[in-house]
Amino acid sequence: MNGKARLVSILQVVLPALLLGVALYGGFRSLGPLPPLGTFLHPTAGIWAVAAQRELPGGTVRIPGVTDSVTVVFDNRAVPHIFARNVEDAYRALGYLHARFRLFQLELTTRAAAGRLAEWFGKSALACDSEQRALGLAWSARRDAAALDSTSEEGRQLIAYADGVNAWIDAMGPADLPLEYRLLNAKPERWNPYRTFLFSKRMSYTLAYSHPDRTYARLVERVGRAAADALIGEAARIHEPVIPTGRDSPRVDLRPLPAPAPAPAPVLGDAATTLPRDGALPSHRRTDREASNNWAVAPQRTANGYALLAGDPHLDLTLPSVWYEAHLVVPEALDVYGVTFPGAPGVLIGFNRDVAWSFTNTGADVLDYYAETLDNLDRPTQYELDGVWIPLKREIEEYFGPHGKLLATDTLYYTHRGPLRRDSLGARSVRWTVLDQEVGLRPFLDMIDARSVGDWLGAMEFHLAPIQNGVVADRSGEIAMFLPGAYPIRPGGRAGFTLFDGSTSSSDWQGFLPVSRYPLSRNPEQGFLVSANQQPVDPATDSTYFGARWPAPWRAMRINQLLRADSAVTPDAMRRYQVDPGSARVEQFLPAMLSAVESASPALVGSEAIEAARLLGEWDGQYVPDNERAVLFELVLGALKDATWDELLVPGDTLGRRVMTPGEDVLAVLLGDPTSVWWDDRRTAETVESRDAVIVASLIAGYREAIERYGEPADGGWRWGRVGTANIYHLLRFSSLSALDLPVRGGRGTIPQMSERGTHGPSWRMVVELGPEVRAWGVYPGGQSGNPTSRWYKDRLQLWADGGLDPLPFPRTAAELARETTAGSFTIRSVRP
Repeated sequence: MNGKARLVSILQVVLPALLLGVALYGGFRSLGPLPPLGTFLHPTAGIWAVAAQRELPGGTVRIPGVTDSVTVVFDNRAVPHIFARNVEDAYRALGYLHARFRLFQLELTTRAAAGRLAEWFGKSALACDSEQRALGLAWSARRDAAALDSTSEEGRQLIAYADGVNAWIDAMGPADLPLEYRLLNAKPERWNPYRTFLFSKRMSYTLAYSHPDRTYARLVERVGRAAADALIGEAARIHEPVIPTGRDSPRVDLRPLPAPAPAPAPVLGDAATTLPRDGALPSHRRTDREASNNWAVAPQRTANGYALLAGDPHLDLTLPSVWYEAHLVVPEALDVYGVTFPGAPGVLIGFNRDVAWSFTNTGADVLDYYAETLDNLDRPTQYELDGVWIPLKREIEEYFGPHGKLLATDTLYYTHRGPLRRDSLGARSVRWTVLDQEVGLRPFLDMIDARSVGDWLGAMEFHLAPIQNGVVADRSGEIAMFLPGAYPIRPGGRAGFTLFDGSTSSSDWQGFLPVSRYPLSRNPEQGFLVSANQQPVDPATDSTYFGARWPAPWRAMRINQLLRADSAVTPDAMRRYQVDPGSARVEQFLPAMLSAVESASPALVGSEAIEAARLLGEWDGQYVPDNERAVLFELVLGALKDATWDELLVPGDTLGRRVMTPGEDVLAVLLGDPTSVWWDDRRTAETVESRDAVIVASLIAGYREAIERYGEPADGGWRWGRVGTANIYHLLRFSSLSALDLPVRGGRGTIPQMSERGTHGPSWRMVVELGPEVRAWGVYPGGQSGNPTSRWYKDRLQLWADGGLDPLPFPRTAAELARETTAGSFTIRSVRP
């Protein structure tokens, strides 16, 4: 970097930081967690040192425990290729690199899981900390870490990884402290396997914390049990399952939606002010954040005759990214490339010389609540089980502030099922596989050295939580989709979205499904496999309870549609499919919007509905940045949901929130039943609304809202690139260190789906061709470094936003990396005696 560029990079970080300092704490004294400005502006140890740090390490690095020299070569994308003599040394190197480039990210993630953010951010973080501790993540991580055998293979590898993290922390000088620590006036803590378990629990919380039981209870109160069962049922209404059925099109459940029961009077728990602390409305998972895709294509359907695999997990979009790319080589043991999680050893999604794999989230129901009977609700000591009083386990939690001051204490209680919660709904304990299973990393550490699809499936049989859709392909041409994890068996075969009676052991889980019952498809006749968070199996072929309230299968339908139409798939076609802007969702709803206007009298419809339908009729259904109709479609569909689901409004809630918004698959099927009582708006007792009347009214409402928000259609404000954007925030949400309002392809229900606020989306796109020599391409939104002044901080953003992929160099030796493709190298040796 030349002098001018370095000065610009320094100012880009320092000026926003200075403004932050002036805004939050003038003068030279420390207030709260922030540093005194005198220290902050120190010429060698202050904020200026952030931009003065070396881009990539060089020379020799000493790490305790290293048994042989390790060579690390960075390619021109700053991806480290680690060449070690044994696996533990490779993980020492990976831990060192994670700390060297992502130290603040490592610590922030695990502090959040442990409920220790108040130590950095003060009292404002107490509620978040209390919630996290009440979940039991730190409690279960402590248990798993205590049970870890330090002499086992997994134990040795976790300790080796910690050695690498600590080697960087111990060697850091004042100038090496990352920017975020300076802003918080904080110092990093040393690493240990407990913190890796914390990280694993936090990821499991992100992927497997779903509790539809409370939503179901509110639905029963609002619309009766029959309607609630249909709205939050075990089966989707449109079936395009992960495990293929042999059909060439989705199966649609056309059964009428049961009528809602008469509107009940408000009850305790309806209004937002009486909700328990862990249950904002809606109290189920956020479906706009559920988006990941993966698929594999068998050789008979590819242009080159080799198996192809696409990985496209969607997670929170942050700077730095949740992923860190790496290549690890150990002779006769490892040769694996892919993305790693800063905080854990291993490659989670990637490929080796023979096999490639990826994951999407299954969303299976692995959590239940139990209504417990306590001897005293305020100061409990015992709970009743089968007529016997059982002592509660108790732990005292202490919360400290930035300067070590005790801010609060709390008492957490545990039954034999798990953590106990007390709120306005009573006392409830939770049983959750993430807590009660020993969720180790062994399956993920084993799978990366698989030599075939069979090897990979064998390793993943031992995975427990979170349950995932794992896709795998190998060089022999095999492909498979496997959904491993601990599936609870409830008593009497009941679904898991009811509140269980905790006073009897007969309510407890009766074990878990055997591995032979895990959903699996291997080398299907259709020649491809697809997962996109949709329902795992068609209940017409397998009635096993796996979960409830599955996301609508729009993305799976579109991927299947593309693959069915292409019998000679190329790697570039796989890339294009990952950013395909077409939408099966639009194909479901747009015709109904247009036909409702066409079938009605123009005098009754009105000019606004006619104009809205005309504008939508011009649209090709593609979510690309320069289209000017997707905005209108989204607003009309939102208005249609509001008008249709008036029965689900929370009484007395002034924000117009619903106890639940049914899946779009339910609404799509309801469109085929024009006489359903659900179309009637209960709030207009003197009028009975028809389906088409509701659609027309929604067109008018959406059209008016579009003009109110974005101006007239001809003004240019309706461009999707101005509305459907990605917003990739820095971990502390400093806008100057973020990448905001990025125009991207795709929208709700498309393959490259973004959350409504653009903060959750495609986190790593990868395509692998498994030929005689494995070829791969990939990209993630961001860069390898967590240093905002580094050229590697967000160098991949534009390629990601444009839908491109980088070729991923996969050398067998350090010498294979051509000189012009390397950005640096260093050697790791043991600490001198």
